[in-house]
Amino acid sequence: MRRCWSVRGRLLAGLAGVALAAAAGSAAAQDRIVDNPRVLGAPLPSAGLEAAAPPPPLALTGTASKDKSYVIAPATTPDTGDRRLNLNVVYTDGQLYNPANGRNDKVHLRSYNGADVSATTPYVAPTILVRPGDTVRVALDNKLPADPSCTDPNWLINVPHCYNGTNLHSHGLWVSPTGNSDNVLLSINPGVQFEYEYNIPRDHPAGTFWYHTHRHGSTALQVSSGMAGALVIKGDRKPTPKTNGDLDTLLYKGSSPIPEKLLVFQQIQYACLDANGNIKVREDAKGNVVEWVCDPGDTGVIEFYSDANGNGFGPGSWGQSGRYTSINGQVLATLPAKAGELARWRMIHAGVRDTISLQFVKMAQGGAEALERLAAADGEKFRETYCVGDPVPFYIVADDGLTDAQARKTVVATLQPGYRNDLLVVFPKAGNYCMLDADSSLAGSVNNVPVGTRLLGKVAVAPGQEVADIPAFVTKELVAAANTQMPADVRASVVADLQAGLKLTRFVPHPTISDAEVKGQPVEKVLFNIAIPGQNTNMPVQFEVGSQDYAPRPYAPDRVDRTLVLGTAQEWELKSEFVSHPFHIHVNPFQIVKILDPDGKDVSEPGAKDTFGIGGDDPQYPGLKGVWKDTLWVKSAQKVKNGPYFPYTLVVRTRYQRYIGEYVLHCHILDHEDQGMMQNVQIVLPDGAGGVSHGHH
Repeated sequence: MRRCWSVRGRLLAGLAGVALAAAAGSAAAQDRIVDNPRVLGAPLPSAGLEAAAPPPPLALTGTASKDKSYVIAPATTPDTGDRRLNLNVVYTDGQLYNPANGRNDKVHLRSYNGADVSATTPYVAPTILVRPGDTVRVALDNKLPADPSCTDPNWLINVPHCYNGTNLHSHGLWVSPTGNSDNVLLSINPGVQFEYEYNIPRDHPAGTFWYHTHRHGSTALQVSSGMAGALVIKGDRKPTPKTNGDLDTLLYKGSSPIPEKLLVFQQIQYACLDANGNIKVREDAKGNVVEWVCDPGDTGVIEFYSDANGNGFGPGSWGQSGRYTSINGQVLATLPAKAGELARWRMIHAGVRDTISLQFVKMAQGGAEALERLAAADGEKFRETYCVGDPVPFYIVADDGLTDAQARKTVVATLQPGYRNDLLVVFPKAGNYCMLDADSSLAGSVNNVPVGTRLLGKVAVAPGQEVADIPAFVTKELVAAANTQMPADVRASVVADLQAGLKLTRFVPHPTISDAEVKGQPVEKVLFNIAIPGQNTNMPVQFEVGSQDYAPRPYAPDRVDRTLVLGTAQEWELKSEFVSHPFHIHVNPFQIVKILDPDGKDVSEPGAKDTFGIGGDDPQYPGLKGVWKDTLWVKSAQKVKNGPYFPYTLVVRTRYQRYIGEYVLHCHILDHEDQGMMQNVQIVLPDGAGGVSHGHH
């Protein structure tokens, strides 16, 4: 009977629903507080990243690197160290709160486990907190059951398989892609132990990165199970007249760093199965799936990509499942804050395939109670009833771990799978605020289907200073910090930048890639496509990537698709023929030059409006010109429903620096990657005569 409640019934249940939930063993709201994830080596979950900061500050001097590839000063002190993480890959029994039924659903999922994994939130891995120059060692011990598909030479490579094999990717780090480093071409099979070693350069940018499983064929299934964690590089390099510094050194209040929240967003798409092994669902009168069901006594699992009825990973599946995006392992939980307190929020989209459009809106009385018993599909009605007033503005100051040249004021942050954003957030008044995954433009979302607003949780803002003008307040706070924290020889320029629209030019880790650097170099072209049976091919569905040399084709592990030369820079052109895909490339980040809609308008300009196609104004591209990233939404839009797709043209530039070897680019909709939307890329040495080196023979 409870499954058939109307939207109005669910919303008005309020306190009665809370009592019912408590009787059923629900985690009470006051128990579901979003803390920062446990930090590697910390005895207890830390209240802030600063609580488990690395050893004393580095004494930093130096100049830009000789090739001008980095303008951050390298560390010169030997005071660096190892960060060691032991991760057992095992099945873990746990529970996740399900607001639709007011219970903690039991789940049995593959996960990381070990001494530094929290027992209460085991489906988010511990944060690795390091400094430039540190070495990170991650010992994987795969204790999952044997899986013959991992070693079967006849298994089709782009059919999901090897669910119990694994490996590790340090997403966004500028480290070697070979050997024991960021090597995702390995398969750590059941019963195998292996230690990854990431030697982080002394001139590596400080920022927000993450790590996750990346074994081709099982990436989506394992990441959806929660096999991911944050990797944060903290820096204390202040700018000098010749070098840029770390943003960390500016974000102070008095003599202390401003508060930090580290938020790992995950989409754990567990299912409870019927006697035939298919996902239990609830359907509407037309036979459409509206919710995945877990009955008392059921245990949720993630054991396949699609059942016999076609339910599983796929377009619209996250919305149909009724699952909630969790934050640091908590569902519809409370994030504490204080009015008038400027804070840094590090956001990591560690999910598989659903766009997050983050927004904060004041919550009306009664909303906190109604939130406790809320089906995900009722989020839009909840928003209309309880999330009132204008969205709270905030500032984006870093993308994918890399500080931007200017803070971008916005009321919505669009995070695609793999994205990271660092925000400066201040709440103007005390009270509860809705933390929303707002209804986004169809063309701006992964699933290209309307799902309405979803709830992420609430922010409980304690009394403090009221703020009438957020932009003026943020500017005042940062100028005050610059005056106390910045060295005398750069202080005036930093303050002038902040007063001229919150520019952060003295904290950008990479110099702009000039026309001269890419002159004479061929343009690398990336074309995503999904070949649909009966539409443009007679073959089964194929997930493909093409280049300037060939049409889109599925991944082949023994084929190198692109050979690039160390020490050069190139321009890349990204397009998608069918629907949209987040492009991700390992090792070297890229800088956005322009993003052209199908009519040729550059929608990456500050203040631009991206209105092409269905869904109205899409906020995710404006202001991205010149921004550095490692993951980028490659958009293809329709003018009418079920009509043809019109591709956007994204132009980026990148340098191939320091590291040689083979790695990958791929779509970060992870089930697309597992099914073939990936390429092998290799960086090689020049031979000194205009070609590439093939070895000393």
